[in-house]
Amino acid sequence: MHRHGPTFRRTGGRLAGLAAAIGLSLAVAAPAPALEAEIVGFEALDGWDGDDHAAALETFLTSCPAVSRVEWRPLCAVAAAGPEPRWFFETFFLPVRIAPDTAALFTGYYEPELPAALVPGGPYRFPIYRVPPDLVASVPYLTRAEIDGDRALAGRGLEIAWLRDPVDIYHLQVQGSGRLRLPDGRVLRLGFGAQNGHPRRPVAQYLVEEGVIAAHRASVAVIRNWVRGNPEAGLPALWRDPSYVFFRVLADRDAGSGPLGALNRPLTAGRSVAVDPAFVPLGAPVWLEKDGAEPLRRLGVAQDTGGAIRGPQRADIFMGTGPEAGRAAGLIRDGGRMTVLMPIEAAFVLALGE
Repeated sequence: MHRHGPTFRRTGGRLAGLAAAIGLSLAVAAPAPALEAEIVGFEALDGWDGDDHAAALETFLTSCPAVSRVEWRPLCAVAAAGPEPRWFFETFFLPVRIAPDTAALFTGYYEPELPAALVPGGPYRFPIYRVPPDLVASVPYLTRAEIDGDRALAGRGLEIAWLRDPVDIYHLQVQGSGRLRLPDGRVLRLGFGAQNGHPRRPVAQYLVEEGVIAAHRASVAVIRNWVRGNPEAGLPALWRDPSYVFFRVLADRDAGSGPLGALNRPLTAGRSVAVDPAFVPLGAPVWLEKDGAEPLRRLGVAQDTGGAIRGPQRADIFMGTGPEAGRAAGLIRDGGRMTVLMPIEAAFVLALGE
């Protein structure tokens, strides 16, 4: 059943009011930016009829244990009772396009799996660090050049493991989580621990600006080969990005489950989406209309964030674990449109005002 009706649009609403209505907290300290929001009918969602709503509901349920506010719990209780999935979304939510005139950008990310060792030796020369005890949230810490170039953390016992390739470490930090396959076959799960408080400057962007590689060739494989082939300039090029991510070991994680997102809940390949929480509430269902060579029409769930994910129509789609997922993620850089499904009261608060 589709919910039909007039389109409502409001300019200048703020997400702080939305967060209170939707019952989700936002991980941002600054006031939410002014928004333009538009309520549309489900019939306006291209491909809605053909999606697997049951898969979307299952992903939605994984977020429910992270919800702390009372106002959100009734929806989670209904979802847990096993309703007909499409009926559930169409009955309790309204589609809202936030900044509807803004061009969308979809990218993809994944969970790498990399060879590693727990002690240095042989090819395993590049450390991955856990969170330093003297790191303070929101206060700039040591830069990448100081950590990797000057070895400022060496000898402090913060090493989790050692990898063979510094580009793999850099890419692992960009993804925010990963799996390390040890020489004895064991797998070590890593989750995001903290960031050093410096803005990210992508190495690919730096290499393109310097004329080292062409923009259309700026892939992880090309960067890795260039760093390996230029030992004197390669590592300093990585250090030009001051941002640095520290990890934590997820000792109790099921090897078959996805990595943990910003809600500390496992991500689902093809359904979990990283968003900007200044615009899209974490935990909310999001309708994805990704264009490009392989169009995607699917209901996902906002379960993660990312340093490069900024703006109301910006989404990073989690594609899974391992090399195949990495290749699929690397091919995604497409336009389209994203629509957030919000509880009815929250949708009207945002679109019409209180």
